[in-house]
Amino acid sequence: MNWITNLVRPKIKGLMAGKSVPGSSTPENLWRKCPSCAEMIFHRDLIANQYVCTKCGHHMRIGPAERFAYTFDAHSFTELPPVTVKADPLAFKADKKYADEMKAAKAKTGRSEAFSAAKGTIDGLPVMVAVQAFDFLGGSLGMAVGEGFVAAAEAAVADKRPFLLFVASGGARMQESMLSLMQMPRTTIAVQLLKEAGLPYVIVLTDPTFGGVSASYAMLGDIQIAEPGAQIGFAGARVIAQTIREKLPEGFQRAEYLLKHGMLDMVVHRHEMRETLSRVLHLLMKQPRPKAKKLPPPPANGNGNGHAKTAP
Repeated sequence: MNWITNLVRPKIKGLMAGKSVPGSSTPENLWRKCPSCAEMIFHRDLIANQYVCTKCGHHMRIGPAERFAYTFDAHSFTELPPVTVKADPLAFKADKKYADEMKAAKAKTGRSEAFSAAKGTIDGLPVMVAVQAFDFLGGSLGMAVGEGFVAAAEAAVADKRPFLLFVASGGARMQESMLSLMQMPRTTIAVQLLKEAGLPYVIVLTDPTFGGVSASYAMLGDIQIAEPGAQIGFAGARVIAQTIREKLPEGFQRAEYLLKHGMLDMVVHRHEMRETLSRVLHLLMKQPRPKAKKLPPPPANGNGNGHAKTAP
């Protein structure tokens, strides 16, 4: 809790209560706290900055809607229909029923699963873009995610589109046990279908990417890109340190560390991601990129009449 939550927000809501119009309400999330530097950021500033902290540059987690909007050409994409798999195949129950966890995740995110895919264009180039979002049960790999990945890959092959994946995941979904682990070879075969078709498979690793996902399709890209500061690995750093009984290097499992040690090709800021992806995909598909529009030169004197000012 902080002074904005405890003092400022209640006062604002109190002032607005007497002046509100019927049917209106004050948004609850006008401010967002950066998980890295604790800076409080106004929601409009955060949206305008693509959910990157305006103070420290921390890349916050975002979902499919934002990824599609930041990546595709405007109004150019169509989402693939969600796949259908058997719900709760093992009737799993721990502290909570798996069925109840799924209902809560669907209500929270407004999506049916942790995987979404859409086809559209990037600077005119037809592409397939998939997003594995962490906000749905930690982006865990289950039957629906595996089936969605395979369906998207097959659609990309059919349309001859390069496949671009934004991935964030904690690993395999334990509630589906072996059925979840079976998705690792299935998705790997789907990646092979893309390669046999001569289509690029480009990965953007975001925070965090771990477990069976990083041990399979998330590390098989023709080009491996990551966002700054993203945590990437198989097991968590604490587990590794306890196992080997040694102190891990500074920044271990961060994108910059992996880039330095040859595990990644690029670390790209979110503001530059679309431009980079467009350049890479056009290059891999051997397609020319549209030329950037040149802005007209400024007037000589800055007053718009095209005539230089004379000295007094």
